[in-house]
Amino acid sequence: MAGVGNRANVGFEDLLPGMADKLGGEGLIKELCNGFQLLMDKERGVITLESLRRNSAVLGLQDLREDELVSMLKEGDLDGDGALNQMEFCVLMFRLSPELMEESWIWLEQGLQAEMNSNTKSRP
Repeated sequence: MAGVGNRANVGFEDLLPGMADKLGGEGLIKELCNGFQLLMDKERGVITLESLRRNSAVLGLQDLREDELVSMLKEGDLDGDGALNQMEFCVLMFRLSPELMEESWIWLEQGLQAEMNSNTKSRP
């Protein structure tokens, strides 16, 4: 996975944090869902190796070799079915962006803090 991690990682580290800053958390998730729709096999509703090969240029991955596409698919395939469902795709995109993962923890902490504050205020 070293080849995919290095090449894809650089691109996604550049794109995802900037998208998150611009769109916010919900907007970023919506864009990731749109990306999934562009890459998926329309008949099966998942990203297969064939659909990834066919549509990889959409995400700027046209320069990835066959073995790198296979490695990317395997890395993201959490349930072992040989394809990526929408959740697996989103998880993979976040994993390929360490900076965004750090920001996700900040968003989670802020959300939990806000929830704790609202619970404290609503108590009699």
